[in-house]
Amino acid sequence: MSELTLDPDVLRGWVGRRETAEDSAGIDTFARVAALFDLAPLRQGEPLPELWHWFLFPPKAAQSDLGPDGHPRLGGFLPPFALPRRMWGGSGVAFCHPLRNGLPVRRETVIEQVDLKQARSGVLGIVRLRHDLHQDGRLCLTETQDLIYRAAAMPGDTPAAPQPATDDAQAQRVLTPDPVLLFRYSALTWNAHRIHYDLPWATGEEGYPGLVVHGPLTATLLAAHARAVRQAPLRKFRFRGLSPLFCNEALSLNACEADGALRLWASGPRGGVSMSAEAGF
Repeated sequence: MSELTLDPDVLRGWVGRRETAEDSAGIDTFARVAALFDLAPLRQGEPLPELWHWFLFPPKAAQSDLGPDGHPRLGGFLPPFALPRRMWGGSGVAFCHPLRNGLPVRRETVIEQVDLKQARSGVLGIVRLRHDLHQDGRLCLTETQDLIYRAAAMPGDTPAAPQPATDDAQAQRVLTPDPVLLFRYSALTWNAHRIHYDLPWATGEEGYPGLVVHGPLTATLLAAHARAVRQAPLRKFRFRGLSPLFCNEALSLNACEADGALRLWASGPRGGVSMSAEAGF
């Protein structure tokens, strides 16, 4: 592992690094994912719903290579920011061909950008990754993913507030994520970040009022909501996390028409926009 740093010249040395991963996309894996979402199991070769590729390629960090928060330690493939907290800030996905259940998938990843930014909350580290997923000899989807790194929480820190909503929902679904849902999602994605299942850690160490709902879980629910509203497969989907959503609180999935696309957002019980998204068809 490389020494942690905030030297921009050192950190930008990670730009251009590549890695390739393979996954069998096993039928049993997606049978469990279907159970998570109360869906019937998929058959061999059946198309996967949009964003289910996030259940592929789980991290393989050894137990001894995990940090105290449950994340893999930095300084391997990802740059060694001296910023201990990290989050999935957002993604943009272009769907070319559906991935199919039970057929091997190859992912090619490249680090496209590494930056440091001064924000109101302090210094942020930003990494942009590009993932190309191939199956049966053809490109099936391309994803641009933004990872955000932040300093450790300080006493009195509070989570970012939702942004005001600018649209009225034309289609809405409301659910309440519970600890079992968050635990099962963590297990299926092999995500050991303790803010999702360890309440004393989430509240005492990272300053949240409760267990945090996974950003990609919320994004997956928004994508499914978009498909249900339009009754059509997605061609493009992008999302951005703006503020955390919490366990045992009502979570609203909202959609409205916007110039041929669907504008989507997720809200907590106090309204506003905690995640914004857009789906193209």
